[in-house]
Parts: sequence; C-alpha cells; structure tokens
Amino acid sequence: MNPSLSWRYGLVAALLGLMALAIIVQIVRIQTDPEIHALIGRSETVVRYYYPARGNIYDRDGHLLAGNITVYEVTVSLPEMKPEDIHPIALAAQVYLGRDYETVATLLANPPNGAVSVRIADYVSVEQVEQLQSFMNSLMNDPNGNPLASLGFRAHLGRSYPEGELASNVLGFVTQNEAGYFGVEARYNNLLSGIPVALRVPVDPRRAVEWPQIPPGASIILTIDRELQKETEEILDRALSETGAESGVIIVMNPRNGEILALATTPRIHPAEYYRLPEVFPGETPFNRAISQAYEPGSVMKILTMAAALDAGVVTPGTLYFDTGVINVGGQNIYNWDRGAWGYQDMTGCLAYSLNTCLSWVASQLGAEKFYDYMQAFGIGHPTGIDLDGEITGRLKLPGDEDWTPVELATNSFGQGVSVTPMQLVMAASALANHGQMVYPHVLYATVQDGQQHTVVPQIAGQPIRPETARTISEMLAVALEQEGKRALTPGYRVAGKTGTAQIPTRYGYDPELTNASFIGWGPVDDPQFLIFVWLEKPRSSPWGSVVAAPVFQQVVEKTVVLLGIPPDSVRAQWAGR
Repeated sequence: MNPSLSWRYGLVAALLGLMALAIIVQIVRIQTDPEIHALIGRSETVVRYYYPARGNIYDRDGHLLAGNITVYEVTVSLPEMKPEDIHPIALAAQVYLGRDYETVATLLANPPNGAVSVRIADYVSVEQVEQLQSFMNSLMNDPNGNPLASLGFRAHLGRSYPEGELASNVLGFVTQNEAGYFGVEARYNNLLSGIPVALRVPVDPRRAVEWPQIPPGASIILTIDRELQKETEEILDRALSETGAESGVIIVMNPRNGEILALATTPRIHPAEYYRLPEVFPGETPFNRAISQAYEPGSVMKILTMAAALDAGVVTPGTLYFDTGVINVGGQNIYNWDRGAWGYQDMTGCLAYSLNTCLSWVASQLGAEKFYDYMQAFGIGHPTGIDLDGEITGRLKLPGDEDWTPVELATNSFGQGVSVTPMQLVMAASALANHGQMVYPHVLYATVQDGQQHTVVPQIAGQPIRPETARTISEMLAVALEQEGKRALTPGYRVAGKTGTAQIPTRYGYDPELTNASFIGWGPVDDPQFLIFVWLEKPRSSPWGSVVAAPVFQQVVEKTVVLLGIPPDSVRAQWAGR
C-alpha cells in the first residue's frame, strides 16, 4: 500500500468508527430519554373518547325493556369522491337510507370548509347497510368506476326498545346525542350512560388489540311487571274508546313497599320515534300524566278527610249526621252531587253515598288547622319524590295564603279547590292500605354493575294515621263498596275503595258538562297487596266515576290477582286456618 495514502485510510476508518459510535449513543439516548420517548409515543397515538355501552333496562322478571343494537354511521370521503358521484350517492341515500335527496346532494356539493369527510346518515340499521353494500358490490365491475366507492360505514351502538310502546311513559327515550329524556332514561341517565373516557390509543389499526375495553354503564331492573303493564295499557285504551275520554291514567302499586307494578297513561309514543314528540304530545301535553298533570280529584279525597277525622277522634264509624241536602260553610252553601237530602247517615253511609255535605261537616269538626296538618302529612301539596323525571306538586292552599277562604275547608274536604297528581293520591292512600304507614312510590327495583346487584330498600314516607285508623277506614270503604259500588267488586276478593267525580275548573267557574272520573282502591282488605288508581279525563259516555272508572278498577283487579298469583280470600283463609 502506498504509505502516503495509509494515513488517509486510517483517518476515514476512525471517522466512520466515531460516526457509528455517535449513532449508537443517540439510539441509546432516544430509548432512555423519557421526554423523547413520550414524543415518539405521541406521534404513534391519538386521543380518542370512548363512550361506554349504555346499560340495559329490565322489568322485574328480567324481560328486556331497553337495550342496545348495532347501527351504522354512513360517511363520504371527499378526496375519493368525484363531482359526478354526487348524484348517484344522493340517490342511493334516498333509496336505501331514507334520506332526502336534495339535502344530501347539497351537503356533498358544499361541504364544510376543511372537511375531509361528511356524514350523510347515522343510526342506520344493519339491514339497510347490507342492502346498500350489496348494491355497491354490484357496481364493482362498472367500467366507469364505482360511484359509491367513497362511502364508508362505522358501526356503533344505538338504543332499542324491543317491547315497542310498552311502558314508554315510564322509560322515556334516548336521542342521538346519547342523552336520556323523560322517565328513567332521564332520571338515571348518568348511571345508565357510564363515564366517557379520554384515552391515548394506537394509530396503527394493526395494534387495535391494545385499545382499551371500557366497562358499560350500569343496568337497572324496574319494579314494573311487563305482563301487568301490557294488560293495564290495553284496559286503559279500551276504556278511552268506550267512554270517549280524552286521556287516562292507571297506576298499580304494592302499598307495602311502594313498588310501581304498572303505570299506564296516554298518549304513548315508541321511544325510538322520539322525533314525533311534538306531534304526539302537542302544546303542553305532559309526557306522563301520572306525575306531570295535576287535577281536582273530587270525592276520592274524601277517604283522606274521613281518615283524618277518625284518627283525630272527632268522629267514629257510628257517628250520625242528619243530611238536609245543604250546609253553609264560610258563608257559602254546599250541596250534594244530586242536590238531594239523605237524612240520617252514619260515617260509612256518608262515604257510600258520597255526601259532600257530610264530609264538609266532618272537616269543620276537625277544624282548619288539624285538617290541613293531616293533608300535608298525607303528602298533598308536596312532591312524592318518585324516581321519574318531570314530577310536579299540584296545589293545596293553606290558611294564611292570600287566595285561601274559609269555604276552602269544605270544598277541599271533597276534592274541589285542591289539585293533586295521580301519584300523590296513590302515595297518600298507601297509608290507609299499609297500617298507617305511607310509602314512597318508586320504579327502580335494583341496579346491576360489575356483576353485582344492588336492590333498593323501600322507604317509609311517614305515618299520618294510626294502624287502627287505617284498619277502620279500610273496613268502612269495603262496606261502602258492597252497598253502593258493586261495579268495582271482583268475586272472591274483598276490596276497599272510593269513586270520584269532579267538575273541571275553567277561567269562569266550573264546567257544567265535563268531569274527571276517578277510582282508588286496594285489596285484599285483610292483607292489601295491590293499590290501584284509575283516572279518566272528560269521559263522554257518563260523567260519573261510579259508572266509568269503577268498572276499569274491577278489570285491573282481575288481571292483577291472576298475574301476581294472589289466591281468593277463602283460599287464603284456609291456609291461615281461619
């Protein structure tokens, strides 16, 4: 080798060695420097929000009332779309996805600035997507290219209601923004929806196995009995058809623990068709009349007035009242529903013949202070606290309020001049059916999360009357029905209850033609296991609760005792050795 070149080769070799050493040092530094390592990690990952699957809703026996199904978002990749593709894409969206042609075409022709893709449909069913993809496949060999090649499909979960409209006023609905509205979907929205999580995940789809698994939201079990709910809704619908009533409510509750077994009201809507809400519930129509519409209940309130008077000791079942057909309270005359005079009646007779004069007298014996203390103890004028979205309170005017007058003591005693929700009456009546203890009504039976079930513990709302008072008023009401309320009776089962017929207030007094017809009752009297409330708004066939509401109560009792497996009184007596 030429000596003059050897030092040059040596220098080059040394430089190459130093470069190799520098590269090795840099590799080691990159792999060990936490800041650089974090930057590299970020370059291979992106932040994405993960929304848990919404929890399911079941009835008390495990039947699915609300769950999730796979749906699709359909998008168009703008870089892949040609101008001449707009027409066939918009046409396909109209035919297969039910979208408006002009809306889609306009969106594709004028996409948002900077957008690389646009969504032309969402919450598309699997069947619709399969039909569209089949059509796309048929265009694969088109010599002019596939005009639908820019379409993309992303699967995600959407809310489904396998029972359709059943219990829809209890369930509420979930919109496409994943928010719950009305009913339990709203009340337990945070529980059902879970907690969205923002996480850094791999960009490379081949590393998808590293993507996190987000636990779903909690599922809930309702107190609702699916079969009883179905039968109750059908009974209500028939009653509206037969009586010509504008709307109605039926509530079935267990008076011992407050579990709502069925809640039927009108109108109803399929929860998946929530976009029809303005059409089905026009104006101020409440979504759930049982908790969101107050009305003057009429004579069903008499059970609370009589219970209060019995509990206070101002009357007994045998107390006699001589009815002349009119009584003056606060300078105003109060008349009976038929303007008739019924002569001597004991307190059971006053209930059986629903005498306004007698109950006005009973309230006057109590006095305003005690009367309104009892009404408030029964929860009148206060929310029940039921776990459904949208409850209102109604109005119980009290002495001292600017618009209260002495005659209110009389009119309130028989359910006029006071407004309540159906659920308030059910809660109040539970004290009469449950040994004086009033229970909070509720629709949540249990929650299920992480494989664990947490059952709701029933809560006592108060004890407005003594146990012996509850037994006494129940017996009086049972006898009253046997005397004058035979339309409400079910063979084999002794029940207690009371009809209600109330005129409807207007801006100019009470409507002389239209009424609210109600019935509230419970049974079996010796061991109450159900409490049923019926309200028909503005029935046309007859204004009287005894004619239109009492038979509905009887129909619901027939279904309830069968579906809940409640034996007839005679059978239960044999089992008890009586």
